[in-house]
Amino acid sequence: MRPLSPSSPSLCNLAVSASCLLASSLIASSLIAQEPTQAPSAPAHPPAHSPAHSKEHLRSRIFLYDLRDGSSHLVYTADAVWEAPNWSPDGRYLISNSGGAIYKLVLTPSGTEPPQNLAIPGAFRCNNDKALSPDGSKLAFSATAPPAKDSQVFLADADGRHVKLMAAATPSYFHGWSPDGKTLAFVAQRHGSGQYDIYRMPAGGITAGSEQQLTSDPHQDDGPDYSPDGRWIYINSDRSGKQAIWRLPADGAGPGDAKAEMVVSDSLEDWFPHISPDGAKLVYLGYPAGTPTHNPRDVAIEIKLAAIEHDQVAAPRKTLVKAVGGQGTMNVNSWAPDSMRFAYVTYEPLP
Repeated sequence: MRPLSPSSPSLCNLAVSASCLLASSLIASSLIAQEPTQAPSAPAHPPAHSPAHSKEHLRSRIFLYDLRDGSSHLVYTADAVWEAPNWSPDGRYLISNSGGAIYKLVLTPSGTEPPQNLAIPGAFRCNNDKALSPDGSKLAFSATAPPAKDSQVFLADADGRHVKLMAAATPSYFHGWSPDGKTLAFVAQRHGSGQYDIYRMPAGGITAGSEQQLTSDPHQDDGPDYSPDGRWIYINSDRSGKQAIWRLPADGAGPGDAKAEMVVSDSLEDWFPHISPDGAKLVYLGYPAGTPTHNPRDVAIEIKLAAIEHDQVAAPRKTLVKAVGGQGTMNVNSWAPDSMRFAYVTYEPLP
């Protein structure tokens, strides 16, 4: 989540049993055979347990997309803004934010159990940039908390207790864990530059100089997400003249960002790349061409899939979902641990 201004950048538990050959076959068929899913309709009345926090008059629907049959399964509906679901590493539950709080939604065969509010103190206004650590023991998240006036990065236990400030300078927005759980990747502005760059810092604690800047291009970078082998950080950036998907070595893009490379650019504004846990797939969010920010929630978005073969993003891209969404649809990594499903959110105006 970013400030709402045109100059800002960004936008049931199955065991893993498929072999690598089967996974390759499934993604190939996804890229070739399936028609885009129009997000299915939901019940007219949301569950009674839906917390009503949002000032925006929108209905949110959380879906799970399944690559095996190209289907989207509705698991939660609320007459409020819910955003950016993340899957737990054990596959049992999602976390999602609404109204400044973060909730745990335990998955059931028919949907989810009633949302459970994590124990993050109420003074924290959490935004949609958050994720559980690879071992499931910690939660990294972004929030505005007094006396700060803008977003900072925090670390807590998975239940929201024992909150620790990590990136104190503002604005800072967490986006991804390194696969070994030792490093946090985030996007930030520094020194009043108005320029968002990619940073990383150790998850084990704050030491002098621990914040490391990884990109320096004067354009806007966002959405850092690690590859599962830890070699790459994928981002979206407008440095090509439009939002596109880029990647850089995990230790930085180097002088002049010479080591950054564009890997996806299509007719849309491409935001928020997320690599599957098996490293074989990339999903990203496409906004209509010319959309100046990732902030709207009421635009015709597409969720798109690309294969990763021999450490390269393959050229064929498949539109999996067409829906109304945007900010909050899929800001942070939402892949299931089986690499065959991911979570996303759609929005519609309330009557």
